[in-house]
Amino acid sequence: MNLFDLGIQLLLLIPSMGFLLSLLIPGRNEKLLSGMAFGTTVSNLILFVIFSVVWIFKGTPTVNIEEISLYKNNDYEFLIDFLFDEITAVYLLVGTLITFLITAYSKLYLHREEGYKRFFNTIHFFYLGYMITVLAGNFETLFIGWEIIGLSSFLLISFYRDRYLPVRNSIKVFSVYRISDIGILLAMWASHHLWHENIAFVKLSDYGFVDEHLTGHSGIGIFISMMILLAAAAKSAQLPFSSWLPRAMEGPTPSSAIFYGSLSVHFGVFLLLRTFPFWEHQWGVRILIGLLGLATALVAGSISRVQSTIKTQIAYDSIAQIGIIFIEVALGLEKLALFHFAGNAFLRTYQLLISPSVVTYLIREQFYNFRPETGTRKALLRKFDIAFYFLSIKEWNLDTTVNKFVFKPLKRAGKQLKFINYKVLLFVMIPLYLLGASWYFISDEIPDLLHLYFPYLFSFIGMLLILKSFSERKSPSLAWLLILFNHYWIALAVSFNEYYSLDQSLMYLSGISVAGFVGFICLRRLEKLEPKFVDLSQNYGHVFEYPRLSLVFLLSCMGLMGFPITLSFIGEDLLFSHIHEDQFFLALFASVGFVLGGISVVRIYARLFLGPHIKNYHETAIKSG
Repeated sequence: MNLFDLGIQLLLLIPSMGFLLSLLIPGRNEKLLSGMAFGTTVSNLILFVIFSVVWIFKGTPTVNIEEISLYKNNDYEFLIDFLFDEITAVYLLVGTLITFLITAYSKLYLHREEGYKRFFNTIHFFYLGYMITVLAGNFETLFIGWEIIGLSSFLLISFYRDRYLPVRNSIKVFSVYRISDIGILLAMWASHHLWHENIAFVKLSDYGFVDEHLTGHSGIGIFISMMILLAAAAKSAQLPFSSWLPRAMEGPTPSSAIFYGSLSVHFGVFLLLRTFPFWEHQWGVRILIGLLGLATALVAGSISRVQSTIKTQIAYDSIAQIGIIFIEVALGLEKLALFHFAGNAFLRTYQLLISPSVVTYLIREQFYNFRPETGTRKALLRKFDIAFYFLSIKEWNLDTTVNKFVFKPLKRAGKQLKFINYKVLLFVMIPLYLLGASWYFISDEIPDLLHLYFPYLFSFIGMLLILKSFSERKSPSLAWLLILFNHYWIALAVSFNEYYSLDQSLMYLSGISVAGFVGFICLRRLEKLEPKFVDLSQNYGHVFEYPRLSLVFLLSCMGLMGFPITLSFIGEDLLFSHIHEDQFFLALFASVGFVLGGISVVRIYARLFLGPHIKNYHETAIKSG
């Protein structure tokens, strides 16, 4: 083991140990909790400085380390791969410094807060995800960190879990994050067929290698680039997904600073920088990225100028700057984009941490020094100003547009499936699934035409189940089982493709099945304890009376989403690797099922356990506060 291997392992080991140890510290011991966070970030910062000095002294080489092969067969390998280069160095420098500053700031800022332990646990969790994502050397490793960041975002936004708006907005943000997951999943799927391996990012720098594979496959190359752009745009709040970032400011000020002002919101830029050698010569994609950044900068800049709250103004200012960084990346100005990222991250962190003082100053300035606008303007220009002002006040209807064209059609489709209930699930879907599973064992005797269309049929059935779950408002148990059986139908659909063996299905369904069973038991337990207050029509806040049940159910939710705590995460990537290049609809049904299933799972958890408590002897926050 060389020095670079050891350094990267320690950079990941320190936040991992910090997170695990923070879980064991009692919630009342604020000094030890904050000390653990502070010690973790300081240790990583010192280690990074030492590592960087050695790396610079050695001539700043690109370091690629293939660490662990978690699963391997004849045509597939799930490899944990790490990469350290200039992009990694800048992101690690900014990330470790800002996390260090935020933990020091939060020590006193959150003093005596009820969720003090939860906050520092989640910060540790986020920091671990950040380190994995930044050091990732391939899509599979990056997706592990990507998922951790998404879940920790949800937990931090809903930190004030007794309030309506933080919980509601946390689901909104998580929903947009799941859209970015579609991009990553489909990019990974198409990459398997383009490269016929789990491609390492370091190989993308070899122009001859990339050009050789794209020759004759320009269509799949453009598709991968577009999916990368979709993931980057959703993650970095670019059009049309810009409205989620201000909603994320419902969390504590330190979490707003570390997540949505500085680090998490720049991961779309990181993804574009990391994959730039792949789409560098696809000029149509580069022009599209530049135009998207330009449009976002103009729209977000106009919105920020009319905001009445300082945090929302900072959020839109940050979105506008990231739009400009998108333009810089599209132009190939990598070093300028990295410098711009660092400057924007530090500036937004500073602005958010001092935002209470800024509000006080602005109120005082307006009270003493306000001067009304003087002079007249031409009527046409005045009308233009007014129209532009109202568009900006309405945030260009971005939130409404995404809901209207993405989520509402899915909900309407799900509401048309009223016939899917417990009886249909038990007496139609399960027998039909068993029949389909029996056909798998005699697949050699099935006519070729049926063999061709079975994957589409079974994945479509899974899609119907997930749409019904997505729109279900009455029975949490039914919604949960529908999500579980969607995974079973998807696994069955892919199993009819060649080279996909039964043991691979069992790997994928192992964690899903355990999590589904435990989660269902939790729901049935809650229904017995609170028979009048268990549905999905509103938030009930049961976490206050059943915290342990809430924790177990949250872990079950993570397992059912295929979160990287079970073998199902590997099985998910393995499943996609066996979807053929021409089976676009099968890939689409599977990826949409995963994404909508994740949103539905989080919605069930939030509706049942988060929000103002339904019983009037609990303190209730104002709904609009």
